[in-house]
Amino acid sequence: MDGDFRTEFVRDKVPLRQMPALVLNADYRPLSYYPLSLWAWQDAVKAVFLDRVDILAEYEQVVRSQHMEIRVPSVVVLRDYVKPRKRVAFTRFNLFLRDEFCCQYCGSHQDLTFDHVLPRKLGGITSWENVVAACAPCNLKKGSKTLREAGMKLRQQPFRPDAEKLRNLGRRFPPHHLHESWLDYLYWDTELEA
Repeated sequence: MDGDFRTEFVRDKVPLRQMPALVLNADYRPLSYYPLSLWAWQDAVKAVFLDRVDILAEYEQVVRSQHMEIRVPSVVVLRDYVKPRKRVAFTRFNLFLRDEFCCQYCGSHQDLTFDHVLPRKLGGITSWENVVAACAPCNLKKGSKTLREAGMKLRQQPFRPDAEKLRNLGRRFPPHHLHESWLDYLYWDTELEA
């Protein structure tokens, strides 16, 4: 037997684990852009059988059971609309997204942590309006000092973002893998440039 035959027979060209499905809300917009709303192919197939989604696009790969076969979904749309949250959770990830994964003191994208603008020892609280993304060297330099004492300036004032603001910021950070079948659904609601 020839080696190529065995390789193709034993291994699929694209493993199923690399075939996530893009999940769209009932209005055909992704549930989230960053992280992009993706389901494992198994969850997408299960949702199809539970009649919770419609398939908009498929991979060429098929999965089989004893009684049927189905092409693996690459884009699914929910049948019922999921209302987006108005309030944005105060998390490290959302904070970094608000600050565009950039140190608010020097602009670095490396080794990010977060920093209290008004230090906690001086009465600063942990809130959207007092915490910023900071690289480790800037955070160490500032320490428990005020901006004036540390001789540092903010690139922008910290603020509480709304859900739409974070959703729009998330579009600037596409995932490392974008399947071609997803492209028509990711940015269809953005304003076109003249």
